[in-house]
Amino acid sequence: MSAVAVERLTKVYKGTVAVDGISFRLAPGTITGLLGGNGAGKTTTIAMIMGLVTPTAGRVTVLGADMPKERYRVLHRMNFESPYVDMPMRLTVRQNLSVFAQLYGVSDIGGRIASLASDLALDEFLDRPNGKLSAGQKTRVSLAKALLNHPEVLLLDEPTASLDPDTADWVRTKIRRYCVEHQTTVLLASHNMTEVERMCERVIIMKKGKIEDDDTPYALLERYGWHTMEEVFLDVVRGRTAEHAP
Repeated sequence: MSAVAVERLTKVYKGTVAVDGISFRLAPGTITGLLGGNGAGKTTTIAMIMGLVTPTAGRVTVLGADMPKERYRVLHRMNFESPYVDMPMRLTVRQNLSVFAQLYGVSDIGGRIASLASDLALDEFLDRPNGKLSAGQKTRVSLAKALLNHPEVLLLDEPTASLDPDTADWVRTKIRRYCVEHQTTVLLASHNMTEVERMCERVIIMKKGKIEDDDTPYALLERYGWHTMEEVFLDVVRGRTAEHAP
């Protein structure tokens, strides 16, 4: 069974088609990149997978549950991480993680926070207010929040945005290791093409609500005749097809 199955998914907002009949399946334990320019439909697609937005047409299933109708069955088995979603500034890191752990139904909250703090190097600022953290520290805390409930499906939106190359590489390594060790299915929305090349075994490229291409990074580089995913991405968003690649 696919961890995530998207079938002819469509979303229309007041006459504007945000997502236009897309279909794909994500196998358990895989990392897939979801690419596209601004307005391509990535965020709406992720929102429908999470069960936050009801499709106009089509269907989404996550771990066998029909979203959003049956989202209550799987919410405790999935999670979302984005540096653009901040946690309460006045609460300490420990307090924030404790609140979310209670919401996720984590049994041993203290033990889980301690384990994540050790793995993600949070110990030195666990009792510091979230508002006093650096961008890199906030990203690590956000990742810890997303991993609190041992998710089987993890949705990531620009997980290393605004990070320096060293910190970004550290975060990517942690995500990949977690995915391998726990067989977690990851859908990564990112504009960082280096990140996509390093992390993803498959890339789905969207444009104007449709899927323009879907393959492994290596196959896409071969098909478009380029050396980097950034060049492939620019070809797709600018309307240059693989058949006209150099």
